[in-house]
Amino acid sequence: MVQGTGTGPGKVVLAYSGGLDTSVIMTWLKEKYGCQVVAYCADLGQGEDLEEISRKAFRTGASKVYVRDLREEFVKDFLFPMIQSGAVYEDGYLLGTSIARPLIAKAQMEIARLEGADAVAHGATGKGNDQVRFEMAYAYFDPRIQVIAPWREWEMSSRSELINYAKKHAIPIQATLEKPYSIDRNLFHTSYEGGILEDPWIAPPKEIFTLTKDPVESPDIPAEVTVSFEKGIPIAINGDLLDPVPLLERANQLGGEYGIGRIDLVESRFVGMKSRGVYETPGGTLLYAAHRALETLTLDREILKLKQSLVPQFASLIYNGFWYSPEREALWAMILKTQERVTGDVRLQLYKGALRVLGRRSPYSLYRKDLATFEAGGFYNQADATGFIHIQSLRLKLYSDQVGGGEF
Repeated sequence: MVQGTGTGPGKVVLAYSGGLDTSVIMTWLKEKYGCQVVAYCADLGQGEDLEEISRKAFRTGASKVYVRDLREEFVKDFLFPMIQSGAVYEDGYLLGTSIARPLIAKAQMEIARLEGADAVAHGATGKGNDQVRFEMAYAYFDPRIQVIAPWREWEMSSRSELINYAKKHAIPIQATLEKPYSIDRNLFHTSYEGGILEDPWIAPPKEIFTLTKDPVESPDIPAEVTVSFEKGIPIAINGDLLDPVPLLERANQLGGEYGIGRIDLVESRFVGMKSRGVYETPGGTLLYAAHRALETLTLDREILKLKQSLVPQFASLIYNGFWYSPEREALWAMILKTQERVTGDVRLQLYKGALRVLGRRSPYSLYRKDLATFEAGGFYNQADATGFIHIQSLRLKLYSDQVGGGEF
C-alpha cells in the first residue's frame, strides 16, 4: 500500500468518466494531496469512446488507467437477478442506475487492492443517492479504505465554478456551458435529471430520448415478441438462444423501436429529498413484463403473494445502496427459491409505447383447464364451494350480528 504524507493518501483510485467533474477531481486530488491518481473507467455499455477517455485521463495527469469491461457481469450477476426479483422502486423506476453502482464500486475496490492504494474517490454530489451506493460498497469490501468525496469537501458548489477551475488549470474539457440536464447511460437504461427537468411541471423535451422512438412515431403495425425463461432468467427471444448481453441488446432494440419503457416520475431519494427523473428502459420493461406473466402461471398463490410483499423492500435495498448487505442476501435466497419453476415462454404484443401479454406457457404451469373450465365435468366439484363460502362468511355474519346489521 502506498502511504501518503500525514493524513493524506499516497495513491487514490478514482472512478473516472472523463466528464467535467471527474476531470477536475483528478487535478484537485493531486493538488490537495500530492498523491498518485489511478483512473478507473467501467464499461457498462454506455456507448462512449473508452479509448479516448483513457487517453484523456493520462493527459489530465493519471499515473495509470484501467478500463474494465463489466458488461457480461453486469447483465448476468446484477440485472438478471434484479429481473428475477421483480424489483421496482416506487411503482415505476426499474433501478437502472442504482443496480450499476455496486458493480462499479466492486471493480474499483479490486483495482485499489491490486494497486496497493490507500484511498478511493468518486464524483457523486452530496445531495444524491450515488454517494451512498458507492460508499456502502466500499465499506463492505474494505472498511479501512479512505474515501474521498470531493463534492463534500471542496469549496466549489456549481458547474460554472468547475469550468473556471478547469480553465485555470488547463484541464482538457469540452463543457463550456451548463448542460440542460445530466445523463447516465448503461446497457439497461438511460436516465435524465437536473437542469430543465427540475421543474416537474415541464415535460421532457422530445429530443432528449436516445434509446426509444416517440411512441406516436413508432410503427403502426404491432409486433409480437416471445421471451423464453429458465428458472426466471431470460434465455431466448423469438426462439433464438442468446447470451446475456446480446439478449438484452436485442430486447432494447425491439422495445426501443416501439417506444416501450419511457417513464417520468418524482421519486424519494434516500438522503431525504424528492427528485424528478426521466428514464428509458426499453428491454428491461419488456423482460419485466414477460417475467411477471410467467410467474402468475407457475407460482403458487401464497408464494406469489409472499414474493410480491417483499419486492418493495428488495427494491429499496438496491435503490438505497445496500446490494452488499446481509438483509439483501437473505431476501435473495428466498427469491431464488421462488424461481425454480419459472421456466417457459411468454408472448407479448408491442404497440405505440404499450405492452400486452398475449399468451404464456410452461412445463410447470399450475393452470389446470379441467379445474378452471365452465364446461361440464372436470376435477372440481362446484357444490364444494357452498361449504367454503359458509366458512369464509362466518366472521362477517358474527360481525353483522354484533353491530346490528350492515349499513346501506
